[in-house]
Amino acid sequence: MGGAGVPLRELGLVLLVAAAITYLATGMVRSLLVRTGRVAEIRTRDVHTQPTPSLGGLAMFTGFICAVFLAQQLPALTRGFAPVTPEMTAVVAGAFAIVVVGIIDDLYELGALTKFIGQCFAAVLMSFLGLTFTVVFAPFGDGTTLILDQVQGMMIAALFTVVLVNAVNFVDGIDGLAAGIGMIAGGAILLYSLTILHDQGGAVSAYPPAIICAALVGICAGFLPHNFEPARIFMGDSGAMLIGLLLAAASISASGKINMSLYGTADFVALISPVVVVLAAVALPLTDLVWAVVRRAARGQSPTTADAGHIHHRLLALGHTHRRTVLVLYLWVSAVAFGAVSFSIVPTGPATALTAAALLLACALTLVPLRSGKIGRRGAR
Repeated sequence: MGGAGVPLRELGLVLLVAAAITYLATGMVRSLLVRTGRVAEIRTRDVHTQPTPSLGGLAMFTGFICAVFLAQQLPALTRGFAPVTPEMTAVVAGAFAIVVVGIIDDLYELGALTKFIGQCFAAVLMSFLGLTFTVVFAPFGDGTTLILDQVQGMMIAALFTVVLVNAVNFVDGIDGLAAGIGMIAGGAILLYSLTILHDQGGAVSAYPPAIICAALVGICAGFLPHNFEPARIFMGDSGAMLIGLLLAAASISASGKINMSLYGTADFVALISPVVVVLAAVALPLTDLVWAVVRRAARGQSPTTADAGHIHHRLLALGHTHRRTVLVLYLWVSAVAFGAVSFSIVPTGPATALTAAALLLACALTLVPLRSGKIGRRGAR
């Protein structure tokens, strides 16, 4: 153990195995797709110039399943699995369903409605099998606790999952962006889960989000070397939707089942941190999703209509290079997500100062590009 009730070595092993298997599997999937001619042709809305395989989600799911299987065999992590808790079973089932939908879409281009129905099925399946909101700690008053019944918890969890799946899918428009955001956001929730494990002496409720996030960070880290500009393979909808579902699963688990009675009322920021951390970790993809829907609705277009108005397109238009655009967005996500986590780890004063400094740095780098940019390799979503 890395600390009282904190299985750091085991979670680290899960992360490394997820990364290694995803890295190797991605190379094999790419080779198979190239040999069989299964590469994404250039579409009118795309800006990459070479046909590129687009089924990286299959390799990512392989790494995730292997990592979860390993975690189930490790004595220090078995408390995160059935019969103690059904959450990991629910996550695996939901992940399988969303990846199947994504693979079919990557190969045959499903219609927007059909894909949405598939997303809803995966989200409802995951919530029905046991991954739901049960308790919500509201960020107002004196830390009001909202108790949800089973139907309410399932509906809210399924809705949250579908929104986040689409948010990550929308933001997957430039090489390395979705994988990097998934890795950073997953890392922030993982750090928060480790804090809860430490503070609560190994609370069972913190095991599933820690395992999910360790595997998520690993598969994103393993895929990123193949996907960072210039990408040799895209994750496709199968990968982007998988990241969104896993972030939603970790968020639901981390925010709904933490024993806040162990915290004093003086630590109000820590009391609301499950909500704050979750929202902060997914702030960029959610903002981009909302912005896209509002923008397209104002033009009288369908929310699923592709355009070039996403955040990364705006940064490219400012003159950032492809890689610098991705790195600037990484910094924004890191500043917001880890800034939120810091409030539950260090005193409020230092946490505020560190977060403010990171946000100011992100602003400076956003507004002052070093040199003229070039068009990204992925099309708009």
